[in-house]
Amino acid sequence: MAVHLFGAIDVGSYVYEMKIFELSRKNGIRQIDNIRHMIDLGTDTYHSGRVSRVHMAELKRILSESAAIMKNYQVEAYKAYGTSAFREMKNSSMVLSQLEQETGIRIEILDNTEQRFLDYKSVASKGEVFSRFLEQSTAIVDIGGGSIQISLFEKDKLSATQNLRIGVLRVRDQLERVGARSVQNETLIEELVNTQLNVFKKLYLKDRDIKQIVVIDDYLADASRDAANFGGAGRVIPGDMGQAEFFNTDALTAFIDGLRENNAFALSSRLGISDEKIPLLKISSIITRCIAKTMKADMIWVPGVTLCDGMVYDYALSRKYIKPEHDFEQDILTCALQTSKRYKGSEDRARTLDLIALQIFDSMKRVHGMGSRERLLLRLCALLHDCGKYISMQNLSDCSYNIIMSTEIIGLSAREREIVANVVRYNHRQYDYYEDSGMRGRLSMEDYLTVTRLTAILRLANGLDRSHKKKFTDIKIRLREGELQIIVSTKKDITLEKGLFDNRARFFEDVFSVKPVIRQREF
Repeated sequence: MAVHLFGAIDVGSYVYEMKIFELSRKNGIRQIDNIRHMIDLGTDTYHSGRVSRVHMAELKRILSESAAIMKNYQVEAYKAYGTSAFREMKNSSMVLSQLEQETGIRIEILDNTEQRFLDYKSVASKGEVFSRFLEQSTAIVDIGGGSIQISLFEKDKLSATQNLRIGVLRVRDQLERVGARSVQNETLIEELVNTQLNVFKKLYLKDRDIKQIVVIDDYLADASRDAANFGGAGRVIPGDMGQAEFFNTDALTAFIDGLRENNAFALSSRLGISDEKIPLLKISSIITRCIAKTMKADMIWVPGVTLCDGMVYDYALSRKYIKPEHDFEQDILTCALQTSKRYKGSEDRARTLDLIALQIFDSMKRVHGMGSRERLLLRLCALLHDCGKYISMQNLSDCSYNIIMSTEIIGLSAREREIVANVVRYNHRQYDYYEDSGMRGRLSMEDYLTVTRLTAILRLANGLDRSHKKKFTDIKIRLREGELQIIVSTKKDITLEKGLFDNRARFFEDVFSVKPVIRQREF
């Protein structure tokens, strides 16, 4: 049985963590080591945009030790990610270069949506419990140092996701700046959090009640592992789903009361966590209660997973050590579709365009050389192709671009979002060469070519349904001897489609050296 060792490193805003995993196709994922270290990078970067010399030296030491541990385990592959503390660093490229040069570990900075998607996958690693939980209206609440991400699910499908800048370190910083006394903290935290939650409720919850929430954090998870920590019989939810991972809002309120009534030393001894984490635990607990009250949720699940669990789950899926039990790609598409709906896009029209564009993409595989990820980006382009109409029908291209660039689509990197935004923009306006487009410096030449190819496909698909009346009951597309033959079945007049098709076909031919032709087959 082939066994593969993988290292996952999360350089977080407050906690550094490395987990070593054993992977095999027979046994799946098995954790064999876990190293955690408190290092407050977030306070440095949120204040000054730079990491202090003391913390830089400490981080180099920790990474060097991690490199030695991975070498001793004979780890064959690893991933190391930095999150919000690195995202807010003004000199991140210099810092990353120094760290790699002196420790040998290369750290990549995750965009917020990439980080939250991996956190989401960490919950998915819980398998059947995760699947059962998503059968009802559920919110996944990912509490970080700089912000929290709230993702809403309806019947196992992602319906909305939004980032709120009320992370535990940022809230602690705000409390310190206003000089709040400890007896005021709970009330002030609730005011800070509820201000943003009220806006979130109006935009995304409306009259909908969320029955249960899943909390991902570095604070409440540690304290909730022992049911006795919550005190009082009956408040922790028993049963086959787990022990103290599951509890109701009464248990959470009792826990917060206990945090308020005891000093940091007593709480540290009782909960088995460092006393410096106690203030952050209080903030995370109060944030969780505010969210539960806003959503009217009673069941709270704290699975105790971390970004490292999502990293190994994602790696194991890509290497086929495990089989996917959830369609994560569909979550990304649903998120885009919800964005389109928010800006009054036509779902029917978007799905028609998606279907045609995919047929063209699949027929041209040996010519364009793009893979499954580009195929997903094309689908997102089709779903978001007309979102800018909500702002201006006259300036559709730039409005669409700005909406997409301003919207976090969970699972996409900033680079991928830029690709999608440019494809949608150039679907509605004259295409610019790389040197004149303003993309140089933001996108690589290869990314520009991806934009070009996807734009050509989307334009052609758009031309086949220009009247928005779905005139074709059946479309068959095939590549034959330098021609992309588009065979359509219809009884309707397609003069408009044929007339507007030529210009889009010329651009497609320039990009792929393949001539698209329409052949009408009447009933």
